[in-house]
Amino acid sequence: MKTFQKPLTSQEESEYIRLLQDGTTTQSRQAKEVLVERNLRLVAHVARKYANVGEDMEDLISIGCIGLIKAIDTFDSGKGRLATYACRCIDNELLMLLRSKKKTSREVSLFEPIGQDKEGNEIHLMDVIEQQQVDVVERMELSNNLKRLFRLLDECLTPREKEIIVLRYGLFGGREVTQNEIASRLGISRSYVSRIEKKALNKLKENFYA
Repeated sequence: MKTFQKPLTSQEESEYIRLLQDGTTTQSRQAKEVLVERNLRLVAHVARKYANVGEDMEDLISIGCIGLIKAIDTFDSGKGRLATYACRCIDNELLMLLRSKKKTSREVSLFEPIGQDKEGNEIHLMDVIEQQQVDVVERMELSNNLKRLFRLLDECLTPREKEIIVLRYGLFGGREVTQNEIASRLGISRSYVSRIEKKALNKLKENFYA
């Protein structure tokens, strides 16, 4: 693996983002080049999560760079650090690649002949599949989404909102609890529990797709 430049400090990043958005054409272009070069280590870090899916690491990094560039082009400096936003964009780009490869692979391989039966008839892979294979890409995507959702519980919700969501949906290994049970436990009305739950779910949804 090639050696990547050190990441930018928070102050350096802020300055280059300012130049990217408000500088002259030359300053903006140069700032973008620096932001890309100094975040290549991040691309490699995210790409390594997919090292066991049968793709060349250099190809994964190249595709990840597309996600990084998209992140830099659309980043809102009022929403925290670029690295946090870029990780999601890089992940999305890699998952799109793997889903596309998976679909193409299935279209080609499932219906190609792999041999003949005793009567000379062609046998296709589709004919001998008896159970659905584990979908590695979808499993990774689900895992990433769950990690992000659990992180948002702390970042976006008040302690009471988090408590109600955790109880209501049996998160962290607990059992699902009804609104009436939560109301009794917290000493509030069921309708108030319902309002808090609805508000919390809307906050999670807005931030999850932000």
